[in-house]
Amino acid sequence: MEKEPIRYAAAACQVDRPNPTRRAEIGPNVDRMLEMVDMAVEGYEPMMDVRLVVFPEFAHAAPVYSTAKALCRHLTLPIPNDYTEQYTKKAKEHNIYIQTGTFLEERSEWPGKVFNSTCLIGPEGILYTYRKVNPWIPWEVHTSPHDLSDYRDELFPVAQTPIGGLGVAICYDWLFPEVLRQLVANGAEVLIRVSAYMDPWGATPPMDWWTTVNRCRALENMSYVVAANQGASLANYAPFSWPGGSMVVDYDGRVLAQADPGPGEKIVVAPIDIGGLRYERKRRMGHQPLGHMRTEAYPLYERSFMEPGQMDNETDHTMEINKRRIMETRSRIDPGAE
Repeated sequence: MEKEPIRYAAAACQVDRPNPTRRAEIGPNVDRMLEMVDMAVEGYEPMMDVRLVVFPEFAHAAPVYSTAKALCRHLTLPIPNDYTEQYTKKAKEHNIYIQTGTFLEERSEWPGKVFNSTCLIGPEGILYTYRKVNPWIPWEVHTSPHDLSDYRDELFPVAQTPIGGLGVAICYDWLFPEVLRQLVANGAEVLIRVSAYMDPWGATPPMDWWTTVNRCRALENMSYVVAANQGASLANYAPFSWPGGSMVVDYDGRVLAQADPGPGEKIVVAPIDIGGLRYERKRRMGHQPLGHMRTEAYPLYERSFMEPGQMDNETDHTMEINKRRIMETRSRIDPGAE
């Protein structure tokens, strides 16, 4: 008997809200995102069943302070928290999956360390928490879980759900093809991007990295991409302006839907056909990068550059620490670098 086809719509939502400087200011942003969930699910119901809703990086709060100590004092939250409970309630109400915007997270195991974290939340609650493996250094003073020697959680978690295998990576992570390839190796069929890509690296030529990278990661991994980008204006999220351009891409790199470049709240929706994706992955012989891999051809990956465990003993994470690590790593891969 043929299985029921897995077809639904994904909604990539971008936000344009004032950037909190204190924890108490996060709540109104969550209230607005919950309203946007209702808009996506109920507004498009006559045309399609929206089952996945994605929000951008820094949707709860951006790292407006230059040290981890200051972020911990004013903006970090544990996970789970009151807001993840609200998302769970909304996911149950609509029988959907929500990829939250990122939280600035502090965990009791690593006091003083800040993680840039997003949760996949379904009707059953939190399915995974992903912590950004490649912070945007030197500016972001977040800790990568890779940099803690006693971090034991899966770096690249994937949730197997009724709407397919879902995995996420955050913004700068996507400039490292290895991240998305590992998510696919862990079972991802839909690659979710929560991002805060600022101008000029948005959806407008000649520097349209956002669109280019999303399409490349889709086609090289034969996966759908659902990518929500920050749409804040310069006034709300200085010192950068944020170009939006949230989008959905299919496994051949075709853009199925994309918001017009420019700031502002926007919701874009597009169909996801997991059955079609699985058929193509199984059927194809040519243009099948997942079946053509020669991992031993790349001795680069036998070497270590930004070595693990380097944040174990740091009492405060600052930009100066990031700059030092960048210089050390660069000298390992490029001996001629100053």
